[in-house]
Amino acid sequence: MPIESSLDALDLSALIRPGDTVLWGQANAEPLVLTEALMAQRHSIGRFRVMLGIANSTTCQLAHADTVDFLAYCGAGANRQLADAGVLDILPVHYSQLPTLFASGALRIDVLLLQVAPADAQGRYSLSIAHEYLLAALDTARVVIAEVNRKAPRTFGERWLSADDLDLIVHTDRPPLENASPRIREADSRIAALIAGHVEDGATLQVGIGAIPDAVLGALGGHRDLGVHSGALGDGIARLMQNGALTNARKTRDRGVSIGGVLLGSRVIHDFAHDNPAISLRSSAYTHDAEVLASLDKLVAINSAVEVDLSGQINTEVAAGSYVGAVGGSLDFLRGAQRSRGGVPIIALPSTAGGSSRIVSRLNGPATVARSDAGLIVTEFGVADLRGLTLKQRRQRLIDIAHPDHRALLDR
Repeated sequence: MPIESSLDALDLSALIRPGDTVLWGQANAEPLVLTEALMAQRHSIGRFRVMLGIANSTTCQLAHADTVDFLAYCGAGANRQLADAGVLDILPVHYSQLPTLFASGALRIDVLLLQVAPADAQGRYSLSIAHEYLLAALDTARVVIAEVNRKAPRTFGERWLSADDLDLIVHTDRPPLENASPRIREADSRIAALIAGHVEDGATLQVGIGAIPDAVLGALGGHRDLGVHSGALGDGIARLMQNGALTNARKTRDRGVSIGGVLLGSRVIHDFAHDNPAISLRSSAYTHDAEVLASLDKLVAINSAVEVDLSGQINTEVAAGSYVGAVGGSLDFLRGAQRSRGGVPIIALPSTAGGSSRIVSRLNGPATVARSDAGLIVTEFGVADLRGLTLKQRRQRLIDIAHPDHRALLDR
């Protein structure tokens, strides 16, 4: 049985050792009282390492690098400040590889911090806002510490936790973190309208995060019997389910259920997912699995990028010298949509950023996605379907969807 502790008496140095690697749920799944206590008590523990996902809080500060080594699979959110200061080490792996890395010990997780919903009548704790790679860490971590948050949504998923899975429990009553709604610009809306034209009724959606995916979901309200199988589920998914456009009725797998790995939104998705069996959170070993994705007919994968070059190579990681993105799951879903019967693999991005073209002659960062995996590239000026095109043909199609002010320079 786990030990129960009050916040005042919480002593993490009794469980965390120097040299340990600590992991917690990313974004709004962060167990905030535990992570804040961890940073406050870091000197009594000794030097340890933290593995970060998307950071929606400011828990981890530059000053904490005096005792903490930070690594992350992405530069999203507050991670960017750490990356720009040179104290964040980047793990350049596909999101789908994280469970295998944890399970094999290649990336050892010693201590897992969780935010869970209170136990039900059967004594089962819900993992609440995130399953994704946490399940693999649960099976290998030496120590599991849980913040049992009365306000955390109780969600259905791949696995329930029992008291035997936990070593220490702290009870809290606080609103979980939330994502602010991204500002949708005119270019985002024009891109969304173009993408909506490539989504058939009955299609299964995978959407990334950010303004364009949100705009796309907002443009699909007139569709029928859509489904979803995605890494993240946000407010736009909840709204489509509420208005009847997204029913999962025609999915060729997990019919009737929206599948995701993490809730990434506001109270809108948290409240909608609470005690709702129509939403199921799964491990990233399932949400990003190649065979699972290939089995979903009409899988439309919609992801964003920093830039695309004239051959179709895609950079999703680095912008203006800063690590802002990730290798992430784009390639997993692009390949899944390529293999899906009737699938549509889409990368969407505005034509410019800060006056610079995002369709470029040469990438300014890594080629996260090889040109051989490119499908449809969408800007507010059109759609370039690169499938089956030669390099010469791709060059012209991509110039045609670049901002008009940059087309002549790209052509030269």
